[in-house]
Amino acid sequence: MSASLFAASSIHDFTMRTIDGKSEPLADFKGKTVLVVNVASRCGFTPQYRGLEALYEKYKNRGFVILGFPANNFGAQEPGSDEEIKTFCSSKYMVTFPMFSKISVKDEGKAPLYDYLTGTGGGEVKWNFTKFLVGRDGKVITRFESKVTPDSPEVIEAVEKALQ
Repeated sequence: MSASLFAASSIHDFTMRTIDGKSEPLADFKGKTVLVVNVASRCGFTPQYRGLEALYEKYKNRGFVILGFPANNFGAQEPGSDEEIKTFCSSKYMVTFPMFSKISVKDEGKAPLYDYLTGTGGGEVKWNFTKFLVGRDGKVITRFESKVTPDSPEVIEAVEKALQ
């Protein structure tokens, strides 16, 4: 059953395509604290990849994962193909956290996952690098707008609390 045909109760109800083209049920992340981020390669916030990777490295052994979703919704700042995005992320920022195929995070064609995320509070995604912190149960705990960096005290505090 497609996630768009029923009211999702958590991110675990969705299956997304990885940047390598494989189907990935987000239920595979049950029991983990997840940070879902819409990313872009040509954005002023693109250097946040460094902070995201550092955050992932710091907490991944405690049941934390970051899921990166490239999107070209804002200023055409993610024009590349999945292969180009993957190469950029791994070569420029040494990204090792899971990356997914490019999607739309707002307006027409918005991925059902983002319908769910934005429906939990805070409204539409306003720009690249919006972060949704999701608990082990797959439900959104909180949201951080683009300007809030991955190494900011509020993100660190929220991640640590979610991991307890």
